[in-house]
Amino acid sequence: MMTTRAIAAAFVLAALLITPAPLWAHAFLDHSDPAVGSTVPASPAVLHLWFTQELEPAFSWVTVTDGSGASVNDGNAAIDPSNPAELTVKLKPLPTGSYTVKWHVLSVDTHTTEGDFSFQVGKG
Repeated sequence: MMTTRAIAAAFVLAALLITPAPLWAHAFLDHSDPAVGSTVPASPAVLHLWFTQELEPAFSWVTVTDGSGASVNDGNAAIDPSNPAELTVKLKPLPTGSYTVKWHVLSVDTHTTEGDFSFQVGKG
């Protein structure tokens, strides 16, 4: 015969197994290249963003702007076909300065997240 403690433990375990985990239901930025807040010595040709979930290409974008707010993207952002959790965008040649990255993504489970960060080109 099961004790009250065993019944309660079984109930808690069952509840945990059937309850959705909301933190798992969003694509959060895992890391980037150039890295968040970093200073790189030379202009990167491509910005790479890696997320914690696969992305929906039609509803995911990234914009990189210079200090005056002008876009320095060299084309549209794209999802890497070999890694659906990676968003990339080609960049125009970047002179020394600070750049802002703004991103908005839709994970394949239909949840959106967005954010921004900066990086610098030139000596730090």
